[in-house]
Amino acid sequence: MTALPYLAVAAGAVLVGAAAANMAHRTQPAPVTTHGEWVRIKKGAESIRAYVAYPERKDAAAGVIVIHEIYGLTDWEPTVADRLAREGFVAVVPDLLSSKHGKTPSDESEARKLVGELEPERVTADLDATYAYLDALPSVRKGDIGTIGFCWGGGQSFRYATDNPNLKAAVVCYGPAPDTAAMRRIKAPVLGIYGENDARINAELPDVNAAMAKYGKTFTQEVFAGTGHGFLKPGRQGYDGPERERAWTRIMEFYRARLGK
Repeated sequence: MTALPYLAVAAGAVLVGAAAANMAHRTQPAPVTTHGEWVRIKKGAESIRAYVAYPERKDAAAGVIVIHEIYGLTDWEPTVADRLAREGFVAVVPDLLSSKHGKTPSDESEARKLVGELEPERVTADLDATYAYLDALPSVRKGDIGTIGFCWGGGQSFRYATDNPNLKAAVVCYGPAPDTAAMRRIKAPVLGIYGENDARINAELPDVNAAMAKYGKTFTQEVFAGTGHGFLKPGRQGYDGPERERAWTRIMEFYRARLGK
């Protein structure tokens, strides 16, 4: 991951030889390309380093804020934004260490330590600034914004739903739930994605379901067989199995139902 502020990248498919190209044209749909760039989002006297991925479409799209794991913004999260852009969304990944520390350090242990020290108020303020940035983009339909978070970021996605009543959707990927009392403030529908072999997180699901139902909130959750914590990321238990793509299908169905196409 580089620290260049405005680095544009493009995703495409490369086919070798005219015969291969012709065969691909006959048998495969045209590849969906995206445009990604690094930006600095202003937040008072500070700024937030972020990656933004845009779909190629002629009309405005819904937006999604991607919240990274406890290891900070790594090479993986921009690929999530690119995937969302290929599905038609404008996606932004803020580096939630950057307003305080400049950027996520390359050392994983140091990054985890710094993320663990982040104050909830700072995280909320950075997500508010990211939401405002995304909502102001001409290519985003105003107000049609959701979140998705992974691990620590999954917990932040759930918690941010208690702080931003304007969110239209929140996806929690194997993250902890906020305080039960705070769930009263949630306005957005919440989708929970969980690995089967993740008792540390899943043990609280009955209480989460009960609290969300008590307060009349929309909470749908699914546990994916044969997967562990973090299974949407390469190298984690279940990543190479069929449940990863099934989980992504579920996430896209949720976004299209709550944010539109």
